[in-house]
Amino acid sequence: MASLDMQGAYDFNSSEIDRVVTKTSFGNYALGHLEKLGEGETFIVEYVGRSDTDINKELKARLSLKYSKFKFSYATSPKDAFEKECRNYHDFGGSDKLANKIHPDRPAGTDWKCPSCNIFD
Repeated sequence: MASLDMQGAYDFNSSEIDRVVTKTSFGNYALGHLEKLGEGETFIVEYVGRSDTDINKELKARLSLKYSKFKFSYATSPKDAFEKECRNYHDFGGSDKLANKIHPDRPAGTDWKCPSCNIFD
């Protein structure tokens, strides 16, 4: 089973983002909702993304997307954030299942490769 390897799920609003995303850092996020499955709830991934500079600001810029929950993780570098976004995109169904309509783009000026496909070859 695919794993996001992120903290959460948290309510997707500005005050909760400020409460839990306290470092200015690159990182990754997933947006979605909770769904009751059996005795518990499961986070349903609907959108994945990253920030190459500030995950807190990036999440706030997405508040208009109207998701109810988010998960996030800090990354050790912009390259790590890019590669994790690619893996999450593929692991959770790509544009067939996610609201992401296109494959994650690599940052300008880089020649980084997707670890899951050959889109940049």
